Amino acid sequence: MSVLGWMAAVGGLLLLMALTSSQVERLPISTSLIYLAVGLALGPGGFELLRLDIESQRTWLETLTEFAVIVSLFVGGLRLRLPLQNTAWRVAFRLAGPVMLLSIVGVAAASMLLLGLPLGMALLLGAIVAPTDPVLAAEVTVNDAEDHDRVRYGLSGEAGLNDGAAFPFVIFALLYTQRGGVDAWVGEWLLTRVLWAVPGGLAIGYLLGTGLGQLAIRIRARTTDASAPNDFLALALIALSYVAAERAHAWGFLAVFAAGVGLRHAEVRIVRASPHPEVAELIEPNAVGVGVAEHPPAETLITARVSAEQSQEPAVAAGVLIAEALSFGDTLERMLEVLLVVLVGIAVASVWSWPAAMLAVVVFVAIRPASTWLSLKGSRTSRAQRLLLGWFGIRGIGSLYYLSYALNHGVPSSDAALLVSLVVTVVACSIVIHGISVTPVLQWYERSVNRRV
Repeated sequence: MSVLGWMAAVGGLLLLMALTSSQVERLPISTSLIYLAVGLALGPGGFELLRLDIESQRTWLETLTEFAVIVSLFVGGLRLRLPLQNTAWRVAFRLAGPVMLLSIVGVAAASMLLLGLPLGMALLLGAIVAPTDPVLAAEVTVNDAEDHDRVRYGLSGEAGLNDGAAFPFVIFALLYTQRGGVDAWVGEWLLTRVLWAVPGGLAIGYLLGTGLGQLAIRIRARTTDASAPNDFLALALIALSYVAAERAHAWGFLAVFAAGVGLRHAEVRIVRASPHPEVAELIEPNAVGVGVAEHPPAETLITARVSAEQSQEPAVAAGVLIAEALSFGDTLERMLEVLLVVLVGIAVASVWSWPAAMLAVVVFVAIRPASTWLSLKGSRTSRAQRLLLGWFGIRGIGSLYYLSYALNHGVPSSDAALLVSLVVTVVACSIVIHGISVTPVLQWYERSVNRRV
């Protein structure tokens, strides 16, 4: 297919989604499922207009999926406004830690029993498909900074954290396969890839996000610049946090997510110090200097047009910056989602594996729910919330990135085709199963919440 053909296909799909968005939102399926169906129609499973060989295209696919994941991680972090000590974050930490580890072990064990994979390959598959996805989970994650639902918050935080936290285990599986077992390298791996790289990435990103965010907001307010390119600031923060972490041998994915959280917390600090004029009367500090009422997200208080005089207010400058960063990030994230899910649809007919589909069902129906139920035992979550958190472990673009990374960093050529088949099939199954179930399951959850109220 020519470049013009690609442009026509993509343009037609984007036009269709733009004109029918309200109708699509009422359908009992996710938009990702529609994109997957389009890819199937274009690929060998349909009209055979396009083909995608992931093995031969793994280099550019790694770059593309890496960019998609870091954009989504940053935007996801920017939506999370609650303080880090809030109990909603504890759910996210459990999901991104114990649940992910149990999922890796569970997938590895299941793939050895059901598929006959050797231990090294089974661990690699587990590490690739264990993390949940920040790109495809829009229907079940936080919608905006005012959304404090524990399920959505937990899934959002999990997707942001475990896409980076899974990296050490991908590296472990690759080293295990290459070295033929466990040896002295494990100590170095634990020290550098886990004990330093995980907290190091989070710290670097958060410090850059809060520091540069507060600096940019105060500069905007002092210079009364209401037309500054805040999308450039978002891109700069994504790039700088990722590069700084990678240069420090920390995990860039975690740094980008933490940078988004840090930028949001910079907004929180600004509005607490200088509340928006419309709500300043309600934010009177009490005896310990804390506002009686919580300041709403700054972006919800800005108008369509902000004058230079209005932008002198730090809360207004913060609102403009956050609103434009979110708008830019959302648009870029949706475009990348369309492209990558269509590519999955094109590729899946050529690599489909029924044993992998069986493994996917085991992961979604047994391993993920059981891991979630065990890890959240004793937490401040209801039975309905634990069931929902266990069900929506959506796999997607993050797994495709780890797949292409593994193909480019040491997977034996004899195992590459099998790994591609397993991962792409699991991702496609997740898009279908979770895409079909998202509306009825969320409706059930909302009814259960309303009954408690």
